[in-house]
Amino acid sequence: MNKVTITFSPSKKQVSVVQGTSILDAAREAGLHIQSVCGGDGVCGKCRVIIKKGKVESPPTGLLTPEEIDDGVVLACEAKVFNDISVEIPPESRADEGEILMGAQGPHKKFDLYSNVEELAPDIIHEARIMEHSPLSTKIFLKLPPPTLDDIISDLERIYRALHKLGVDHIQTGLANLKNIGGFLREHNWEVTVTLGKRNGTTELVQLEGGDTSKTNYGVAVDIGTTTVVTHLVDLVSEQTVCSMGAFNKQITYGDDIISRIIFASEKEGLEKLHMAVVDNINSLIQGCITDCCNKSKHIKLEDITCVLCAGNPTMTHLLLNIDPGYLRKEPYVPTTNEMPVIRAAEAGIKINHRGLLACAPGVSSYIGADITAGLLVSDLTEKPEVAMYIDMGTNGEIVLGNKDWLTCCACSVGPAFEGSGIRCGTRAIKGAIQKVKIPDPTKPAKAETIGDTAPNGICGSGLIELISEMLKAGIIDRAGKISLPKSAIRNSQSAIIREGSEGLEYVVVSADQSATGRDIILTQADIDHLIRSKAAVYAGMATLLKKINYTVKDVSRFYIAGGFGSHLDIAKAITIGLLPNAPLDRFSYIGNGSVEGARMILLSYIAMAKARQVADKMTYIELSTDNTFTEEFISAMFLPHTDLSLFAG
Repeated sequence: MNKVTITFSPSKKQVSVVQGTSILDAAREAGLHIQSVCGGDGVCGKCRVIIKKGKVESPPTGLLTPEEIDDGVVLACEAKVFNDISVEIPPESRADEGEILMGAQGPHKKFDLYSNVEELAPDIIHEARIMEHSPLSTKIFLKLPPPTLDDIISDLERIYRALHKLGVDHIQTGLANLKNIGGFLREHNWEVTVTLGKRNGTTELVQLEGGDTSKTNYGVAVDIGTTTVVTHLVDLVSEQTVCSMGAFNKQITYGDDIISRIIFASEKEGLEKLHMAVVDNINSLIQGCITDCCNKSKHIKLEDITCVLCAGNPTMTHLLLNIDPGYLRKEPYVPTTNEMPVIRAAEAGIKINHRGLLACAPGVSSYIGADITAGLLVSDLTEKPEVAMYIDMGTNGEIVLGNKDWLTCCACSVGPAFEGSGIRCGTRAIKGAIQKVKIPDPTKPAKAETIGDTAPNGICGSGLIELISEMLKAGIIDRAGKISLPKSAIRNSQSAIIREGSEGLEYVVVSADQSATGRDIILTQADIDHLIRSKAAVYAGMATLLKKINYTVKDVSRFYIAGGFGSHLDIAKAITIGLLPNAPLDRFSYIGNGSVEGARMILLSYIAMAKARQVADKMTYIELSTDNTFTEEFISAMFLPHTDLSLFAG
């Protein structure tokens, strides 16, 4: 087959591909990530690239303006390459740029892990106390008495006997250790360090090392988000995070949301590609952390990392372990398992110690996963008698209501609108993204602030919330979200603030001469309708949970907001448009990346893992897709802020 060479800028990466390959597929092969909300189906228009040299074959599309076509803009998923070309990926099309919420540094969050553990088995509590903070893997130095004619128990029993004296029971080991154990103990004069791992209800003797290496033991906590992957390299002895790194999830190029990826996984080799994408993410981040530590004169080797603890939504954990996620989106919506078994990390392709372990925090249902269970540990919601609500807003909206005695939860399909996807000029929180908006005069241009204080290239999620709030306040849109200025204020001129566009009326946030893209940054009526549907889904989910328990907003003592989008959310503006309920601002708290923080807690404490299981078991999941209450609440929330204004009075 004939091959052609594609040169991408600004990265200057080159890749050789078979003639007829799409630019999107070529970028994937080059390790570059172009936004592709629809997964390459040619309907989202987010994969715009510019042909700088050469020609491509691309079918006509209504997603590009005549001016863009004249400038060499094509959709990467549609454009097929038959000759050598040079392609520029503009900032707004790059899927691997933007803010990544890393989580806190230093010591992990402290709270009394031994409180409210009456339901936990006494032997779990006892063993965890014996093994101090009892991380997923623990190293213990043993000075064993050599065998004599008066003490002729086997070599393995000799190790077990020493561990039993320390309070460690239910121990097992594998054949690989048994084959070498006799010579190894004698070679090292009966002084060895054993690595013990918590594995599916037992303690496994993972490996033996000569001498005392008990002070060198590391683990990795991982948050596998739909958009980003974050790792914390943790010293399991000092409990300190020694390095944290994050990257955009490489699965993005196969679809922005989990449904797109589940569909892609059903295609030929799709599951393997998605699995390898996230494995490559994690391995690269782990290696990056090791390199960073070595550069700071803290020498850590892959073999020093003995365990990995992952948290993510059910789709992400299924893909991590190469498990078909297809049934998650098919009625009655059940996962293969809510609690993944502890396995060798190598089985999943994760590169750490060759016998190191990989575990996942427990999940609850097809759409309430380990990321939420982990985040609840961080919030302390399950430790207090007061009723509170945990809200994680991403491409899915996961909501938990309850306290230390009971928990109920639901997940609503929000879509990627709050991450800038599916919006004509939406973008992630990258440099140049509009994040703050003021409209002091509806007849004059808006005042926009961008991330990095540079020329704007799009509007990120927090900016979209502010823009809708300001447009409502200024009277540019009515409570139904319809652009409603008098006809006399609407002009067809390109310089108009409100004008007729290809999809009806549109509001010009930033004119072309002020933007980084050279195109007007606009908000269309279709965008507004999309955002209202998304906010209505979140609010309806919260309202449904409250109604099921016969509670109101006034009964909720605290609202915990989790996730990257939530960290930049203006709570007052979110209440103005009816995204969040009308409650005093001091009742809202930001959690940040609760998933990685909770994963780190579980990595460091077997009690935390047991409590996570307890929390998951306690949660009652409500399936909203077949719930009439949710449907009614969703329809009522399709106004700004709501159909019932009394809910937002005062």
